[in-house]
Order: sequence, then structure tokens, then C-alpha cells
Amino acid sequence: MSGRRIAAVGMAGFLLAASPGIDTIVRPSLAGVAPAVTTPKAVAAANKDCSKTSVGFTPLSDLKGEYKGYKGGLFPGGTNQPGKKYRSIGKKKAKKIRPRGDDGRTSSNGEIVLLSIGMSNTKGEFKVFEDIAAADKSVHDSVTIINGAKGGQDAETIRDPNDDYWTRVEKEVRGKTGSLAKVQVVWLKEAIAYPQGTFPGSAEYFQEALDDIVDILRDRFKNLRIIYLSSRIYAGYTTRKLNPEPYAYEGAFAVKWLIGDQVKNAPRTRPWLAWGPYLWGDGMEKRSDGLVWECSDLADDGTHPSESGKRKVAEMLLDFLKTTPTAKSWFVD
Repeated sequence: MSGRRIAAVGMAGFLLAASPGIDTIVRPSLAGVAPAVTTPKAVAAANKDCSKTSVGFTPLSDLKGEYKGYKGGLFPGGTNQPGKKYRSIGKKKAKKIRPRGDDGRTSSNGEIVLLSIGMSNTKGEFKVFEDIAAADKSVHDSVTIINGAKGGQDAETIRDPNDDYWTRVEKEVRGKTGSLAKVQVVWLKEAIAYPQGTFPGSAEYFQEALDDIVDILRDRFKNLRIIYLSSRIYAGYTTRKLNPEPYAYEGAFAVKWLIGDQVKNAPRTRPWLAWGPYLWGDGMEKRSDGLVWECSDLADDGTHPSESGKRKVAEMLLDFLKTTPTAKSWFVD
């Protein structure tokens, strides 16, 4: 399977404090006091607290009861799988995912583009996914993987169809594959940077942003059939306000409600929306499938995944695509 095509979008990091290559950060001096110089290690120490091994929330996939009055489960009805009717729609969409040429028509020499959309976390996780997928001989040769995620591009930013983010993604897809018509599947993983407000309003706002992003994807990629969504990983170790708990946990409700609305309305004009891998776990408290998030799985800021964290997400995504009925039909031989 050495012919598999892997393409990455080279884009900048998320925030100044998280970017490599910054040796010192000089802060303004007070009257009569020399400027304080903070080294990256000192900043890191202030941004990550490894004692916060749990925030006490039940993963949505394990939640049998309610969280602040809202049912658990990933899909409507408190289940972790789509209902029979909605699942049938997804399978029909999956059957239309075929190798396509530049004109968008099916072609034996065509490509199936799997594109990631999201922020810096998504970018890093998907890069590792690219690497392990390239080494997996079961992945179909026609699948071309493109990392469209970019640092600093939260949901509030890219919900704007005129944002430069979309121009850059389109340019990359055209440059690597020749045509936007080959994009048929998207992995969408987003968050709101520096979120405000309380649940459920904050999650509803995030849902609205995701809804706008789905419309943009539909309009730009005419052969897009399926969008798999994931919410954030555990953020209990961070002391920063970039996207801390409980927002990281509660973001899953935004994804659930977005999918739930589509299940209810079942619009034929939209790509099929469904969960990709659900990534959140309560720190060192084992999820029912054994998932834990160790402090070492998070980078020094406690928000972005470390190399082990990126690989954990990448392996979950690869396993999902190889085993889920709506994905394995086109993703693996």
C-alpha cells in the first residue's frame, strides 16, 4: 500500500506562549522594579497542575443519568449508537464515497480525500494519525489524508465563511489533489477559545458555531458525504483559561445536540453527521473502556496534548475508521 497519498497543511502554532522557539517572555516592570523575566519552564509550571487527576464528571458515553438536567449518551435517547433509521442514512451516504477524479466523477484512478478541520489540538493529533495510517497496510490506496487543521483557529473564528482559514484549506486541497470535488469525508474537532458563560448556554453557543461550520463545509465541498465530529480531551490539568474544565467536558453536549438536531430533521441536503471517537475521560478515573488521561499526556500548558496524548487520539481515530460500518467500507481494503 505504499501508493497511499498523505498530505499535510503546514500552518502556524496556536498561541505565543505555546509556540516553540520562544526563549523568554518579558513582562512590563512596575515602578522602581526591574522587568520580570519568565522562562518557558516557569510558565509551564504555572499552567499545569498534575494533582488535578479528576474533575468528577462522568464521561458522556458512560453517563446513564443526567448532567445538570441533560441526559447522557452520545446520541438521542441516551444511547451511544445512532438509531436504525439514522444509521441507514449514514450507510447510504457511505456507499457514495468512492474514488473520484478532478471532475468529481467516480474513477478507478481517483481519490477519496479525508480532511481534518479544526484547531491546534486537531492539527497535532491528526498529524500523528497521518503517520500511523501511512504505515497501516490495511488502509485503502485511494484514501488521501489532508491535515486542514490550523493553530489558533477556534470555532468562533472559522464559523465565518470569509475567514482566511477556508482559503488556505482550499488552496492546500487543490494543490495536493487537484480538485475540491475529491473531499468526501471530514473529521471536525473544534472548541471555543477562552469560553465564557455557564452551561447550557455556553454549549448552545458552541453548537451554533459548529452548525455554521457544517454549512460552510457543505457549500465548499460538493461531494462531502460524512462529517465525523469529536469533542476535546481532558483539560483538568490546566490552569489556563484557553479551554479549561468544565468547558472541555461540556463541549461534548454541543456535538451531541448538533447531531441530535440532524437526527430529528434528517436533512437530505447536508452531509451525514455522526460522532467520531469520543475522546474525553475524567483524568486518571478509568472510563468503561479503560481510557485515562495522565498528566504526561498533556503538554506543559495542560491544554494541548503531548506526544503521547496525540498518539492516543490518533490511535482512537484510526481504530474508529477501521471498524465503524460507515467508515470501513471506504477506508480499508
